[in-house]
Amino acid sequence: MSEKQELDKISQHSFKETDFHEDEFSPGPEPTEQDRLELREISDKLPASAYLVIVIEFCERFTYYGLSGPFQNYIQHPAPPSYPAEQAGAMGKGQQTATALTTFFQFWCYITPIIGAIIADQYLGKYRSILMFSIIYFCGLIILTATASPMGIESGAAFPGFIVAIIIIGFGTGGIKSNVSPLVAEQYTSRSAYVTTTKKGERVIVTPQATYQKIFTYFYWGINVGSLSAIATTELEKHVGFWPAYLLPTLMFIPGILVLVLGRKRYVQNPPRGSVFVEAGRLFWYSRKVKGGMEACKPSNLAIEYPELAKLATWDDIFVDELKRALKACIVFCWFPIYWLCYSQMTNNLISQASTMWTGSVPNDIMQNIDPLVLIITIPLMDRFGYPFLRKMGLPMRPIFRITLGFFFASCAMAYSAGVQSMIYANKEPYPISAAYQIPSYIFTAFSEIFASITGLEYAYKKAPESMKSIVMALFLFTNCLASVLGFALVSVAVDPKVMWMYAGISIACFCCTILVYVCHHKNDAHDAEEDAIGRGNNAKTAVIDYEVEKSAA
Repeated sequence: MSEKQELDKISQHSFKETDFHEDEFSPGPEPTEQDRLELREISDKLPASAYLVIVIEFCERFTYYGLSGPFQNYIQHPAPPSYPAEQAGAMGKGQQTATALTTFFQFWCYITPIIGAIIADQYLGKYRSILMFSIIYFCGLIILTATASPMGIESGAAFPGFIVAIIIIGFGTGGIKSNVSPLVAEQYTSRSAYVTTTKKGERVIVTPQATYQKIFTYFYWGINVGSLSAIATTELEKHVGFWPAYLLPTLMFIPGILVLVLGRKRYVQNPPRGSVFVEAGRLFWYSRKVKGGMEACKPSNLAIEYPELAKLATWDDIFVDELKRALKACIVFCWFPIYWLCYSQMTNNLISQASTMWTGSVPNDIMQNIDPLVLIITIPLMDRFGYPFLRKMGLPMRPIFRITLGFFFASCAMAYSAGVQSMIYANKEPYPISAAYQIPSYIFTAFSEIFASITGLEYAYKKAPESMKSIVMALFLFTNCLASVLGFALVSVAVDPKVMWMYAGISIACFCCTILVYVCHHKNDAHDAEEDAIGRGNNAKTAVIDYEVEKSAA
């Protein structure tokens, strides 16, 4: 459905009082010019439905990380004669095959969100799309668990079963990925800044920008709590076998589906808008035909210069501004494949690196859980103390600056990993060096996620048109898919003695991107809040966000 048709339909509809959310009406006065200069910015309270969506994401990520944590060992090493095992395994395909298949799984999981986004934005809506893809996901989990049984491994069913399972699971998780993060943000419906007084008597300004930052910070915290499931599943693979390691996340997926179904009446659900691709395509075509580009394609401008084209336009001025904003954000996303390439090393090559080090009585693939442990501790500290302190000091940490910091920490992680690998090669002792040397790699990676990954999710949601939230989120997730393509290209050097140079090369590439991201896009921060003001309210009137609060703090 076009934006104009949507507005016409809304204007003809008889609304009930309950059709509007309380958040639509400002609970406090609009900040004055003096307030904007003197008062600090805080986030709003989150609705209960947002926490329900976070619970759903927790269950899905518990499942995803719980099953993918043992993948490298499951593929790389042969099945041990008995359990507990010194080195768990099942297929014995070697490191290169294992890295290739885990990289393919990541690739597949981050290309399928585009399919899920199209289905959600054009046909089913986010809620029904998540429900449909959850059922598909669950079918893949059953196949993976069944073929990982001792009988399945002995009969040779593990490998073909694994291939079928990861294709189905990747399709399911991709469909959920592109829709769940926009769904959690949509639960917050307030659109304007307002002044309020805290319990301590301090007058502050509550803004949507700070609230969205808080939503995605909590959302990412839920993801990382769920990712700790890999601790349990890697212990199970070592001491019992792979079938219980996959059974646990399969069972944990069930509560997520129940929360999704039972809470369906509490979620804010925006309906699909129809053929947004067709509408955007026509807008791009018009921008090439008329002088002045997309700005000239606004119906208000077409009516003056090209009245014959104005009659054919199915969009409005707001849709043009939203699409321009989204395209600007997508240019920033072009740098993220290098970042995700750094991040993905901890799910394959760093696990293999740990297998050549002394890990005591714990499995080598448990080391990757240092990353979510650091995030679980650090994310609440940043939300409760770090960001509020910086805002109070007049440093609101705009999106591009945060993304730049994230890239820098990712580069540090890879540089340190190269140093650890050189220590392994230089070791002349009869016993391997301790895997504890890997800890800073995971800490640097966790810090990078706080600034780059969380901000990327926030940026993708805020900058997307109302009718294309899932699609723009899918494009952001697609950068992870491109990183997997780069990972495929590096499979040939993911062997000794080339691994050290691979880490070093990735580190240098990410550091170069750190500089380029800031140089090319730092000016975006000056207009961040102004661009966020583009949009429409729940009552089909133009939404107005008080972005001067943000501009004065910049």
